[in-house]
Amino acid sequence: MLYFLSELSDGGDAFNLFRYITFRAGGAFFTALILSFIFGQPLINWLKKKQKKGQPIRDDGPEGHIIAKAGTPTMGGVLILGTLLISTLLWARSDNAYVWIVLLVTGGFGLIGFVDDYLKVSKQTVAGFSSKARLLIGFAIALVASLVASNAHPPELSSQLAMPFLKDTLIYLGFLYIPFAMFVIVGAANSVNLTDGLDGLAIMPVMIAAGALGVIAYAVGRVDFTEYLDVHYVPGTGELLVFTAALIGGGLGFLWYNAPPAAVFMGDTGSLALGGALGAIAVCTKHEIVLGIVGGLFVVEALSVIIQVLYYKRTGKRVFLMAPIHHHFEKKGWAESTIVIRFWIISLILALIGLATLKVR
Repeated sequence: MLYFLSELSDGGDAFNLFRYITFRAGGAFFTALILSFIFGQPLINWLKKKQKKGQPIRDDGPEGHIIAKAGTPTMGGVLILGTLLISTLLWARSDNAYVWIVLLVTGGFGLIGFVDDYLKVSKQTVAGFSSKARLLIGFAIALVASLVASNAHPPELSSQLAMPFLKDTLIYLGFLYIPFAMFVIVGAANSVNLTDGLDGLAIMPVMIAAGALGVIAYAVGRVDFTEYLDVHYVPGTGELLVFTAALIGGGLGFLWYNAPPAAVFMGDTGSLALGGALGAIAVCTKHEIVLGIVGGLFVVEALSVIIQVLYYKRTGKRVFLMAPIHHHFEKKGWAESTIVIRFWIISLILALIGLATLKVR
């Protein structure tokens, strides 16, 4: 919205700053952060009043959670999504297709998560929205986003899969690209959702991954950078840096209240939306496989659940003491803060490896 101020510039005044993506990204970051601090505590107080008993806690989970986390309100993702959407709409260009694709996915998955959280809280049960319905609606949203993204991509990149670490290597998927892109978006949403099990565990890796993807989006959206780095050029994706900056600002504001011991949980409202957003950015920038590196922690969390379920059905035994894998380490006696900080470190390392794919070709 504020980009239109650049049209008032003669090239030598303050209005000219609004032409620069980096300036608007900084504005989006601070807008989301400030809004989080202004509305964070009032929202938490309101959620506590409305939810009374807070988020239902699994009785088959770690024993300490039943006591320590009882009464903590959920749906804190509303704070992240509210500040993220407002800041993005305020600072990003409204004529950019990729921005609207990511906003569609974020808002759509956020709505799914909100309904799920509402059902859990209102019925005081860990079983919320039907898992089949969640997946069906999620894939429908991903289908629309994937089709629009594929149409927005340059013809030479549409339906192509870029390979990291390999120079000028594209694999033509044809009609299979759309199902693949849908899987990336839905898979990312549900992987982040599975990771959100400890105070502060999910939000920091999400911000780290968003930061890495924001850098990638900015780089592949500039022809001079892509020529230097020998990566494909996707015009217009640089604007997604504004979105990722707003996400980081809103995420930091939320972490202020979600740091152990959490005053609020993001719930499925936040985790599904933020995971979907990461997947959508990866699809828009043609860095779907790099997302698997940058968001490697989420991949491991999801795989731990898949392995646990499949192995238990086949043998009646468990590979992990409990899945997702962060609960396995809790069962082994690791302190919650130890798990959270170590997983943050792993996320940072994976993000740096993912960024290295821009140059190591």
